[in-house]
Amino acid sequence: MNEEILQPQNWLNNYGDYLYSVAFIKVNNKEAAEDLVQDTFFSAFKAREQFRHGSSERTWLTAILKNKIIDHYRKNDVLKDVTGYLSQTESGFTRHFFEEDNGHWLDNALPTAWKEMADAKINKNDFNKIMQYCISKMPPKLVPVFIARFLDDEDSATICKDFNITSSNYWVIIHRAKVLIRSCLEKNWFLA
Repeated sequence: MNEEILQPQNWLNNYGDYLYSVAFIKVNNKEAAEDLVQDTFFSAFKAREQFRHGSSERTWLTAILKNKIIDHYRKNDVLKDVTGYLSQTESGFTRHFFEEDNGHWLDNALPTAWKEMADAKINKNDFNKIMQYCISKMPPKLVPVFIARFLDDEDSATICKDFNITSSNYWVIIHRAKVLIRSCLEKNWFLA
């Protein structure tokens, strides 16, 4: 009965492009995104009897994809030894943006007022390309946490659990990611 309602034969045509774009934004790799979508369809087909119709097909498939992406990051150990990584990169990160003696912003890294309202710029199609570019330039250990927080709107407790990181590491990652994204957007979008 669920199979008649779910119509898995139409998933690729109806949701393939959408799921691929979600996966690509999160993993920034064409082949990995394609594999994740394929795995999503396969897992959904196997679990089709468990679909409860409390959500749309697209929402259900997206939730499955989200779990596949988390598994992808875990499998690739992207956040392995994140504590060591954060410690080793602290001075290098800090010296690019902050004064070492007092932690204040460096003059050349000081956030500037954006000339145009950010909301107006965000509505433009090109923004997504620049954001993807900025995410691709971030250190790989920051990307999954940044995406989970700011693109998926996950809460910190869920992110810490999903990626097996401490709350302290979470906040350091979020701080660094926000500073890097802001810097990249200022250079490539808002002040360009």
